[in-house]
Amino acid sequence: MSQSPLRLYVDSLFTSPYAMSVFVTLREKGLAFDLVTLDLDAAQNQTPDYARLSVTQRVPTLIEGDFALSESSAITEYLEAVYPETAVYPADPKQRARARQVQAWLRSDLLPIRQERSTLVVFCGQKKPPLSAETQAAARKLINAAQALLAGNPPYLFGAWSIADVDLAVMLNRLILNGDEVPPELVKYAERQWQRPSVQEWVNQPRPAL
Repeated sequence: MSQSPLRLYVDSLFTSPYAMSVFVTLREKGLAFDLVTLDLDAAQNQTPDYARLSVTQRVPTLIEGDFALSESSAITEYLEAVYPETAVYPADPKQRARARQVQAWLRSDLLPIRQERSTLVVFCGQKKPPLSAETQAAARKLINAAQALLAGNPPYLFGAWSIADVDLAVMLNRLILNGDEVPPELVKYAERQWQRPSVQEWVNQPRPAL
């Protein structure tokens, strides 16, 4: 196991769901790390110094000694491999692959939801106007997939909690916390994920007034 100190770069508003996913992973694994915030509105992620650390110039970026890694899924998978004592993915290879499938889908699809229900709704209490027809269709897709994944209303996606549960809860909460219609069983599921101490620590980070 590496003993180099860990450093995590996140956005200063604490609204990045991807930075949150890595933050929660680190907390769940009980790893000590320094947290560094970047003001993305002031383009602090585009400075030469940060560009030397992060090939994508995005958050999150994890630093471990002279090793730097960006993109949240890559970071959580790396942490799982190097610090396996407390798992954040299912142990079964097929279930683990399905958890990563959920993560990849949430990051690559459902763009209308991300556009009309930004994480300012989730973390800053903003309210947005009614969904467009296109985003209503994306919301139905999200809800149908979540209901299929959570058939029988289990507390977690894959038997025990995994980081994919947090990622799915964030996407559902884009709708739920704006007051959009979401089936009660999915509301209950999202609320359960939100109660985890690691999640609450991110949710309750002090944020500057917008």
